[in-house]
Amino acid sequence: MPHVAFTAHLLRHVPCPDGEVRGDTLRTVLDAIFEQHPAARGYVLDEHGALRRHVVVFIDGVRAQDRRALSDPVGPDSQVHVLQALTGG
Repeated sequence: MPHVAFTAHLLRHVPCPDGEVRGDTLRTVLDAIFEQHPAARGYVLDEHGALRRHVVVFIDGVRAQDRRALSDPVGPDSQVHVLQALTGG
């Protein structure tokens, strides 16, 4: 099963421990993790179900491309990392 990990920056704001869930796309994997940790959904996704601007997801070390539909494929042994994008100047 894919392994989902959240960075410490996100954990400071919302409880979302690492876990293994079933899924073959980023959408199905995130939906499964949000079933276990519903408070994380609103912090990671906007009201339309897209990734919030301050969130970045990597699947096996590659940045997810589909921020709206979350259709990026996830393999059975994939590592999914959800992190807060840092901005500033």
